[in-house]
Amino acid sequence: MTANPVAGVLARMPEVTRDVPADRSGALWRLAEDGRQLDANVVRLAAGTRVAVHVEPDLDVLLYIVDGTGRLDTAEGGQPVEAGCLVWLPHGSRRGMAAGPEGLAYLTVHRRRPGLSIGTASARAGTARTGTTDAGTARAGAVPPGAAAPEADAAREAGGEREGGEAACLLDRVCPECGRLAPAESGVRFCGRCGSRLPAG
Repeated sequence: MTANPVAGVLARMPEVTRDVPADRSGALWRLAEDGRQLDANVVRLAAGTRVAVHVEPDLDVLLYIVDGTGRLDTAEGGQPVEAGCLVWLPHGSRRGMAAGPEGLAYLTVHRRRPGLSIGTASARAGTARTGTTDAGTARAGAVPPGAAAPEADAAREAGGEREGGEAACLLDRVCPECGRLAPAESGVRFCGRCGSRLPAG
């Protein structure tokens, strides 16, 4: 039997962002409590760096600017952001972040991503479409966005269902800072979520 979680202060933002080298980008803090239903990260972008414009297909993200200034890039154009701004990034929307001259630190909060699973492309595609497993139960181990769904979609569009899915080891595509799985395209060198350099693969 697991103990009930206990409410409490997890971090103080001035302490998290204090004394960070000006040229450092990446995750400064992340929520790591057992049994959590949310994921949260404090990410810093060094001056002049950015998270490229991308689409998060599955999760709404709430973003709070903790420190610095920058620009939120959307399909409608750029919007300036500064410490104190609260930003909603709905799933399916195009978004990117660019740091201003003193850098940018922000907190992201979203529903926790399900863990990785291994299976056939058709089984994963059926789960993604229905939100359930073959037995009709709620998804617990779905493949995260960017893992195998794009390949499965491309195979369906080409007129055939490709079986076998991804290779079991994707570690060369996992961001060491925030854990996001990078897309399979060659040439992706930085994480689309936190901007950290990906492992050489």
